[in-house]
Amino acid sequence: MRHCRLKKSIFPVALALALLVSLLASCASTESSAAEQTTETPQTTASQTVVSEYAAEYDQEDLDASWDTASAVSVVLSGSSASVKGEGASVSGSTVTIKSAGTYVVSGTLSDGQILVDAGDDDLVRIVLDGASVTCSDSAPLYAVNAGKVILILADGTENTLADGGEYTLAAGEDEPDGAVFSKTDLTINGEGSLTVNASYLDGIVSKDGLKLVSGTIRVTSADDGIRGKDYVAVKNASVTVDAQGDGIKSTEDSDSAKGFVSIENGTFDITAGNDGIQAETGLVIQAGTFDIVTGGGSENSLSDGDTESYKGLKAAVELIVLGGTFAIDSKDDAVHSNGSISIEGGSVALASGDDGIHADSSISISDGEIEISKSYEGVESAVIKISGGTIRAVSSDDGINVAGGSDSSSQGGRPGQNSFAASSDYTLEITGGTIMVNSGGDGLDSNGSITMSGGTVIVQGPTDSGNGALDYNGTFQMTGGFLVAAGSVGMVQTPDSSSQQYCISATFQSPLAAGTLVHIQDESGADLLTFAADKTIQNVVFSSPALESGKTYSIYYGGSDTGEAQDGVYSGGTYTPGTLLDTVTLSDIVTSAGSASGGMTGGPGGMTGGGGNRGSAPGGGGNPGGGKG
Repeated sequence: MRHCRLKKSIFPVALALALLVSLLASCASTESSAAEQTTETPQTTASQTVVSEYAAEYDQEDLDASWDTASAVSVVLSGSSASVKGEGASVSGSTVTIKSAGTYVVSGTLSDGQILVDAGDDDLVRIVLDGASVTCSDSAPLYAVNAGKVILILADGTENTLADGGEYTLAAGEDEPDGAVFSKTDLTINGEGSLTVNASYLDGIVSKDGLKLVSGTIRVTSADDGIRGKDYVAVKNASVTVDAQGDGIKSTEDSDSAKGFVSIENGTFDITAGNDGIQAETGLVIQAGTFDIVTGGGSENSLSDGDTESYKGLKAAVELIVLGGTFAIDSKDDAVHSNGSISIEGGSVALASGDDGIHADSSISISDGEIEISKSYEGVESAVIKISGGTIRAVSSDDGINVAGGSDSSSQGGRPGQNSFAASSDYTLEITGGTIMVNSGGDGLDSNGSITMSGGTVIVQGPTDSGNGALDYNGTFQMTGGFLVAAGSVGMVQTPDSSSQQYCISATFQSPLAAGTLVHIQDESGADLLTFAADKTIQNVVFSSPALESGKTYSIYYGGSDTGEAQDGVYSGGTYTPGTLLDTVTLSDIVTSAGSASGGMTGGPGGMTGGGGNRGSAPGGGGNPGGGKG
């Protein structure tokens, strides 16, 4: 990944700078303090490097929403014409043309006209919308043809409206403008007023260079995309509402890896999009904010094999990083998607998806945050998944957490890129921390490669059918730490393998246990190790904990009652009243079976068939890291 390469290049430069500073400090006056003579090499994290890479630079003029009334040019709109007081702008019919740098305060109503900016290449043009309303029936009501930069200031406490018609009159051979607010140069919007953009032709707010939303309340309704910047879209702290038939917010530059990004520092976002919610051609970085996103009509319109469009909630072509924020995403397609990598390091994320909850073609890293996937085909899917912290709750109709995967029923004859993956040693699921709860219709944890677990808590309520397993892997499952409960059907039972260092019990019941039936494991002194109840029918429970010890004897019960509180099916703080004793076992091997012997193989890849999951032509269950459209 590019951010790792950049991280390596930073330290030699930082070291050289440190040596230079140290040399200069040694030549300084004796009054310099020791602190002034010492420079520490910064320890830059990979995510910090990427955030810096995909970040717009805010100049002072971007942040300044004030203006000098005495020196500003006054533009008063009045029906089908306007008047100008000051130099730099002129009126011809219903068109106001701004020709030079300066500040222009626009007020009043223009019923069918245009504000046109055609200034010098280096001119800074500041347009203050001070209770302005402009409607243009056949073009963009605000059209910046040329300038060094255009800053749109929304005067405090004002309501401003820009609206176009359903058809534009364009010059021969031209396809622009194609948005109600259209700028061929950098565009910044700031101020504490509000702007409503009604775009009946195509897009709402467009910049052919960079687009910065610094502050203000911005509402866009558009026939196609809502807010579009070519080089980038950067939001510092604005309130944004978009109702778009196409994409909600997007950046489109795909030929320059340093551009095409979306960077959000903070703000509130209410996005209803016919296609993607927020989409970046390179990186999408979100540091904070509140996001309410619905795409393609929501998860109730599940993605079908015939769909060729993209309806993702958050989408990046290269890297997607979430450092914080509060998210409610209801998407027809993947809720969070990257054609490359995804890193989630914080935030509260609530997802409902008609396809995958979180999908990345290359890798997913989750180190913090609260993630709730209430509906998905597959919950979390990628070729490499690393979970070191945070809380993940995933409900899926197929696999809960899927590493790579082969052919699955949702991709037959359908979405591009979904039928090309099979087992590989490069596919890994690595769990070192965090809390993971999976409720899956297919495999719970599914890897077409290997699984390692050294910490954290994993609770799986897996499949009820015999063609899937709570655990499913092709390579190895090495468990050296952590707390694992994996409950499900009996046909394809797998456990951590014999290369593990932590002991495991696989308890199989003679007949299925009804939903809500307790499964209890206690040691020879009567101390409780597990009291668990699934909310579905199960016939096998795989349990591993650091509390399990070699040579100790453990009793497994089912039924009975417990006075404690249940969290994700696991009881604590109460007293268990025994039901029926299933078995008593003394641990010697890493994996010990208890109860019925009819549950098939345990401890090796593929259960009874030797395959990793889906019993199709390709080994392994679940979906495909291609995950639908790019």
